[in-house]
Amino acid sequence: MDWPISEVARMSGVTARTLRHYDETGLLPPARIGANGHRYYEEHQLLLLQQILVLRALGVGLPEIARILSEQVDEVDALRAHHRRLLAERDRLDALAGTVSRTIAELEQSRKDGTPMTINRPENLFEGVQPSHYEENMAGFPELAEGVGRRAAAMSQADADAGHRERTAQMIRLAELMAAGHPADAEPVQAEIDAQYRALTQLRAVSAEEYRAIGRSCVDNDAWRTAYEAIAPGLAAFQRDAIEAYATTRLN
Repeated sequence: MDWPISEVARMSGVTARTLRHYDETGLLPPARIGANGHRYYEEHQLLLLQQILVLRALGVGLPEIARILSEQVDEVDALRAHHRRLLAERDRLDALAGTVSRTIAELEQSRKDGTPMTINRPENLFEGVQPSHYEENMAGFPELAEGVGRRAAAMSQADADAGHRERTAQMIRLAELMAAGHPADAEPVQAEIDAQYRALTQLRAVSAEEYRAIGRSCVDNDAWRTAYEAIAPGLAAFQRDAIEAYATTRLN
């Protein structure tokens, strides 16, 4: 039994255009092409499509997916490996959801009391948040990503841990300034953004427009937004707006 591309698109939620792209790149050729020029898929192709979609959901890029599929691992073994990754991701998301829930409760209580949010154990804010996601999702900024990669490769574990603690501290300070009611263009906020900008320029020069794009990615990039929102709801947009104000007043 086989299914036309339109039916596969309906079942999987993947657009026919994407399925054609998968065929053109060799990632998922159809079982056959009919006399009418339409693509048809059999069970084997549906199983491959399931693997592709699972790996995409786990953040794996298409080139890496192509490599995984080309290794011709037994389908059951491949699915077991995907299942393990899904369970690990489920556990991470459960922890992340608990982190967000605790932060919301603490922020709501601080607003109810009319006092700034006090963070007694900052590490709790990052349970379920993997800092590597931030660096892995710099595809839109390849030169910066290369610089980050070079620096990470040269770091000792102690240096890497110290860098993570500093990034954590920066995000917490912004969350506290936001919770205290400071606008994004307030001087204490801009001082934090200036420190972040200077850290970036240690890797290479960053233009005003590129810094604005990085700010927008705090909201538009799913992984970045999740990391910020795990600390405090609205922090991703606050960071974006603060960067926009900084780029306008100090970089133009």
